[in-house]
Amino acid sequence: MPPSPATEPKPSGQPSSPDQGRLRDLLEELEQIYRPSASEGERHAAEWLVERFAEAGAQARIEAEAAHGTYWWPLGIGAALGALGGLAAIRGHRLLGAALGAVGAAGIADDFPPGKRRLRKPLPTRTTCNVVCELGAADAERTVVIVSHHDAAHSGLIFHPALPKFADRLGLIEGQDTSPALMAPVVGGPILAALGALTGRRLLAKLGIVLGIGTAAAMADIGRRKTVPGANDNGTGVVALLALARRLKEEPPEGIRVILLSTGSEESFSEGIKAFGERHFPQLPRESTFFLSVDSIGSPHLLVLRGEGFLKMHEYPRRALELMDGLAEELGIWLYPNLRLHNGTDGLEPLAAGYETASLCGCTDLKNPANYHWPNDLAENVDFGSVADGIRLVEAAVRRLGERWL
Repeated sequence: MPPSPATEPKPSGQPSSPDQGRLRDLLEELEQIYRPSASEGERHAAEWLVERFAEAGAQARIEAEAAHGTYWWPLGIGAALGALGGLAAIRGHRLLGAALGAVGAAGIADDFPPGKRRLRKPLPTRTTCNVVCELGAADAERTVVIVSHHDAAHSGLIFHPALPKFADRLGLIEGQDTSPALMAPVVGGPILAALGALTGRRLLAKLGIVLGIGTAAAMADIGRRKTVPGANDNGTGVVALLALARRLKEEPPEGIRVILLSTGSEESFSEGIKAFGERHFPQLPRESTFFLSVDSIGSPHLLVLRGEGFLKMHEYPRRALELMDGLAEELGIWLYPNLRLHNGTDGLEPLAAGYETASLCGCTDLKNPANYHWPNDLAENVDFGSVADGIRLVEAAVRRLGERWL
């Protein structure tokens, strides 16, 4: 078995900086596991994680949940319905066109977290595996849930690294504090088709057809591609949980229960954390539970998201942001300021459910996660200094919340 990690000396009262060599070793092991959402590989990764928790002296369990395991099928179906609606409108079947466009748009919008995702319910389901490691007194009055995910994403041309560089050359990134609303055209196609049908305006219907076909083609491209190694997204979050487990076993925080949660099927629109919420939110009081999502912290710059959401922007609560910002300043960790995400991390589900929540992520100078959904998302390209700082910041948050609540 791998040797126990050493830690670097720490100043009094500050979290230890984890051994970066050990973090790299763990990440290189994990990236070798081909782990699409809700797959045997994802289960293998979950079992690997349980074993690594045991090496740290912490017990963990696997909670099996039902999941569909993709997002390209429901979005592709919704987009295709929109395209069919546009075609029906052009051919004079305006009522049918409006209905198809409306159903497609509603289904797509509802499939984005934290929606109910009814469009995927008739689709085939598989098993996804959440890994849960509980530390501290089970009857503690306050709970901190640290969330990561161990599945990896499919690639696709839409994720090509040249696209952000091209956008930067056009001046579309500088000065922006919110990522592009990439899902707006996805839902926009069926909306335009429905509007074209209702108003009789053929141009709108044609635009709906073009966007619908384009979206369906993009989703087909993603679905046919392989899963990337997922070192940064989100192997870095997984190894952060392991480092935290060891630290919290060595020096248990007082007055608080800690749940280290690694979800499956995050890359299929956060199905793992949704299932965790359906199972556990009723037993986790909102007034005494804090969620902290950790995702892609191997990018050059750490950041704490100000808000996120695919269509509607969900703002993170002020007290949670002040906690994370203040601790980062105390630790001398610079955070990329004031960024919001028109997408979703596992922090979105508890945020929408009303919990005090924060989301610790990372980005490049172009304000994107490093090597996002691309085959070069390897341990050799991870910034382990950022990972170590992220782990220190999360540990500090746990200990501060144990000392005093928000």
